[in-house]
Amino acid sequence: MALVAEPSAVPLPARARSGRRIGPGTRYALNQIAGSLATFLFVIVFNFFLFRILPGDPISLYTKGRDVSGARIRELQAQLHQPIWHQFISYMRDPFSQTAESVKYNSPVWDVIGPRVWPTLLLVGTATILATLIGVWLGIRSAWKRGQRFDKVTTTTTLIFYSMPEFWFGMILLIVFSVGAFGIPGFFPVGGLSTPGVDINTPAGWVDVAWHLTLPVTTLTVIYLAEYSLIMRASLIDEMGQDYLKTARAKGLLDRMVRQRHAVPNAMLPTTTLIFMNLGFVVGGAITIEDVFSIPGLGSLTVDAINGPDIPLLQSLFVLFSGAVILANLIANLLYAKLDPRVRT
Repeated sequence: MALVAEPSAVPLPARARSGRRIGPGTRYALNQIAGSLATFLFVIVFNFFLFRILPGDPISLYTKGRDVSGARIRELQAQLHQPIWHQFISYMRDPFSQTAESVKYNSPVWDVIGPRVWPTLLLVGTATILATLIGVWLGIRSAWKRGQRFDKVTTTTTLIFYSMPEFWFGMILLIVFSVGAFGIPGFFPVGGLSTPGVDINTPAGWVDVAWHLTLPVTTLTVIYLAEYSLIMRASLIDEMGQDYLKTARAKGLLDRMVRQRHAVPNAMLPTTTLIFMNLGFVVGGAITIEDVFSIPGLGSLTVDAINGPDIPLLQSLFVLFSGAVILANLIANLLYAKLDPRVRT
């Protein structure tokens, strides 16, 4: 007599008993997001204590060069002389306070920071994109033609430019192409983001802004080229010795197809990390370049805040810069796992 088990007695698969399991990709993404949030929380806490251990009298810093009444000074003293734990709780409740005022500009800090973001993104973002495209192309071609004339010339040239200080190279371009030297007439603007009186919201204004940014963007692009070129070159050279490329050639693929379809995508992984890390630093801006070319961005604003010192403004800038780097790093890690499935496991 055959024994037939009841339907309820049939053992269920482990996935059915425990519900839908989280895949390795989702688990990896959640871990990365949690790690980024924890890092940003640490930055906020560190930001609170960093500017409270600076030497000097905070009251004199806040009231420096300002006509402040005695009642206002007593109010500031009451706020700053509160127990440290009380200040910490108040700060953690609203670390992005919209009421904190800049000492130098006598306005809310985020109202001061807001207009400075766009010039920095325009300057450093454009330079980063150009340096990425040109540098990656140079690195790919140099690695594929390793030891040949193109490789030697491009590697040497990019290293020479990379060794130059940004402000020094920017000043050279400014002297030669803005002021005029060595028989070259000065035809680029000396500084600023646009010509006074020009409406930057019109096509003519866009052209004017682009003309003003030509020299500073060129400076940053040339300086950054070596980073992308050398890393891409080294990564591709490592990939060129792998067995899977020999297999692809054995299948009859053209050398160009082997490079584009197999070698370059795998060699792009380290370069991808560098690209997104540099994009995170875009918000911070190039302080020296903005100072040399008088660009009213976040870099020059940071210099003004340090010279003050403008503590509320410095705190907000610190949080903004740190958050941008953390976010860019998170995007790089998530994209890295997408490009290389081995990372997820």
